[in-house]
Amino acid sequence: MSALARRLPLTVIGGFLGAGKTTLLNRWLRDAGGQRLAVLVNDFGALNIDAALIAANTGETIALSNGCVCCQIGDDLSSALIRVLESAERFDAVVIEASGVSDPWRIAQLGRADPGLVLDGVIVLVDASAARAQWRDPLLTDTLERQLRAADLVVVNKVDLVAEDERAALRTWIAAIAGPVPVFETTGAAVPLAMLSGVALPQAHAARPASAACDHDHGHHAHAHAHTLDPDHGALFDTWSCRPAGAFDAAALRAWLRATPSGLLRLKGVLRTTDADGSVGWSELQFAGRHGALRRADEPRDGAALVAIGLRGRLPAAALAETFGRGDSAAT
Repeated sequence: MSALARRLPLTVIGGFLGAGKTTLLNRWLRDAGGQRLAVLVNDFGALNIDAALIAANTGETIALSNGCVCCQIGDDLSSALIRVLESAERFDAVVIEASGVSDPWRIAQLGRADPGLVLDGVIVLVDASAARAQWRDPLLTDTLERQLRAADLVVVNKVDLVAEDERAALRTWIAAIAGPVPVFETTGAAVPLAMLSGVALPQAHAARPASAACDHDHGHHAHAHAHTLDPDHGALFDTWSCRPAGAFDAAALRAWLRATPSGLLRLKGVLRTTDADGSVGWSELQFAGRHGALRRADEPRDGAALVAIGLRGRLPAAALAETFGRGDSAAT
């Protein structure tokens, strides 16, 4: 396996105390969709992992029967990350739980600085029933605002505890602080797997055969848990997939990523690109929330492919097809 392929995607889970980070992590660990996750947490006890899932417990590390591993961060996050990266285990992704009062963006910088990691996204949870009241406390204002500004996806949890007018006020409040970040409203910290991880994205909408150009799938069920959510608040999402033909100008793609059309939650794939010197190669394109990157990649076994996801009714399928599509799109 090449060095390019071994860069592990890093997801940071942030949010204030009581927002639901531990509940979200528990859900993710119980049903990781076949992913082998290395999850770094502050407190094993708070996770309350089902004993039936535990295959081994060494004190610092809990190995689960589904291939995932939980590591206690302790006093040194960098050391915990090094243990994961140097482990003989082959993980698909790394997830870090930020403490309830920390700035998740500072943690996310590890994904940019370490050559063994690539930042997949920052997910910040908000307690719908308490967040705005907490924010009004002068001692907490800066912490909550930093957390929101770090987010590639804001998960507004516990929406069942507030009325619709408070939900609307929360949306306005989040937009005023964080700007045009995707917002997903839920209860019980239930979030479709493909929204949490770019690693899971190809599983949400299997790539079509090479002869097919583009597809736009309305109302795709993200995950079994999504069926339990209120359908008015994103239980379904839209996906789009494409096998782009030809080579794309790398500089133009980077410019496009800086001005990505609204409504796009995640975009991931591999395609051929042309550099300024005219050289042609393969690149991995990745976008999460509001941060995108284009990096050199190995030639994929199955050829070029892109997969995108957006909240239902908001996915900019036409803009995606205009940029990447070659041929007719089809609704399924």
